[in-house]
Order: sequence, then C-alpha cells, then structure tokens
Amino acid sequence: MKSAAIKSDVLLLLTATIWGFAFVAQRLGMDHVGPFTFNGVRFALGSLSLVPLWLLSRRRVNRALVASTDRAGKVLLWGGIAAGLALFTGASLQQVGLVYTTAGKAGFITGLYVILVPILGLIWRQRPQAGTWAGATLAVFGLYLLCVTEEFTIAFGDLLELLGAFFWAGHVLLIGWLSPRVDAIRLSCIQFAVCSLLSLATAVVLEVISLQGLLSAALPILYGGLMSVGVAYTLQVIAQREAHPAHTAIILSLEGAFAALGGWLILGETLSARGLLGCLFMLAGMLFSELSGFFVRRRQIAGAV
Repeated sequence: MKSAAIKSDVLLLLTATIWGFAFVAQRLGMDHVGPFTFNGVRFALGSLSLVPLWLLSRRRVNRALVASTDRAGKVLLWGGIAAGLALFTGASLQQVGLVYTTAGKAGFITGLYVILVPILGLIWRQRPQAGTWAGATLAVFGLYLLCVTEEFTIAFGDLLELLGAFFWAGHVLLIGWLSPRVDAIRLSCIQFAVCSLLSLATAVVLEVISLQGLLSAALPILYGGLMSVGVAYTLQVIAQREAHPAHTAIILSLEGAFAALGGWLILGETLSARGLLGCLFMLAGMLFSELSGFFVRRRQIAGAV
C-alpha cells in the first residue's frame, strides 16, 4: 500500500513537471505561429490523444448511466460545448498573455484558480472555509509582489493571465458539475475539440497560418498537445486512484514552480527578489487553501462516524 502511494506521488510529480514545462513550450511555439494557431493545433492533438482512452473506457461505462441515450447524449454534447467555450477563453487569455509575460509568472498566476474555485462557488451559495480566505489573502499579497510595480501598475500579460485564472476556475466548476453525469474522457475529447475549432477559426481571421510556421513550431506543439494533454492527463487519472488527497494538492500546486524553473533553464528568464518572494506567498496561499479544506472535510467525516 505504501509503495502504491509512493508510485502515485511520483506520477503526480511528473504530471506537475510536464504541465509546468508546458508554459515554456507555449512561449517557444509562438516564435513561429500565432497564439490561436498554437492552441488550435495543440488541442486538436490533445483531443486525438485521448481517443484510445475513450475506446478503452467503453468497456467500463456504467450501463445505467447511458440507458437513456438521448438524455445522456444531450448532456454530454452541450456540456462539452460549454466546457470547450470556457476552455477556449481561458487558454486564449493564457496564450496571448504569454506573449507579454514570462513562463514562470504565467504559471504562478494561472495557479490561482485553485483558490478562485471555492470563492466563485459563492455564486451557488457554497461557503468557502476560513482557510480558503486566509490562503486567498496570502496569494493576493504574493500576486501584488510578483506583478504590481512600485507605480501600482500591472503588465498587460500578467493582467491577461489573471483574467484567465477566473475562466480556469469557472471551467473547473463546470467540469465538477458535469463529471458525475457524463463520461469524463468523452467529455474531455469533446471540450478539447471545441476549443481547437474555436481557436483555429479565430486564427484564420486574425493570424497568418503557414506550413513553414507549423513545422518550425512542431516540437512545442507536440509537447503542448501530446505531453501536456494526453500523457499528463493519463498520468493524473492513474495517480489519483491511490494518491492521498493532501499529497495531490501539494504536488500539483508545484506546477508554477516548474514553470519558473523551465523558464530559467530554457528561456533564461529570471525573477527579482521581490518576484520570488511573491511566488512563495502565492504558493503558500494555494497550499494553505487546499490543505485546510482537506483537513476540514476529514474532521467532518470523522465526526459523522
């Protein structure tokens, strides 16, 4: 049992590493293609990479869930379209933001969705725990140190990443509502396909798409599509079967740190002492929010028993 937990932690660490370094791939890809072209091809590959999992999952589909084919099909279709639209908006803001900011900063700012999810849950009258507000306070202070200048201005790219974090949070809430009602892998395939189509349609209008550009950006696109989506998604699914929830929260929160590490190693990006301190506060806030929620749920379960 212990060896299984260690294996899960290693897989989660690998997942966070892949996702963190994906920010580097996203920046490198835009040396050759536009942000919408990059996302369009990337998510098309991501959708296709999950098709084998879709086919394998057919053997494990709950027959009772799909007994009403029409109803289940409509929920899957419209849910996939809605999730794809939210994904398109968040991914577009993130990708365009990367034109104007560093991979490390983008990784940490995007990670704020972890805290925004329970706060946005207020719309559905879900009350965040006190730990969530404390974590949010730490993260906001860290965001101020990382992004806000002494003149109280914020860079355009950082602002886009921050706006994107709200859409990533909305996307998580939407997926949370849809997941018990439809097959998760099929939903992922559909939402990635929708995001790809919307991105490519936007690219046709706003960008110049060339075969040479796509070939030059092939490696970053392949990494973003196959590794970040297909491989990392699969590793996460496998790992979370045995992973401790607290371990999952801690390890996946390291995505921003790996983005900063990748930006430093590959792109030569650096952060000031103020920026590094901001990153530490943001990471502490995200971890505090996640772990406090876990321990509150654990106490509630123990009290019920």
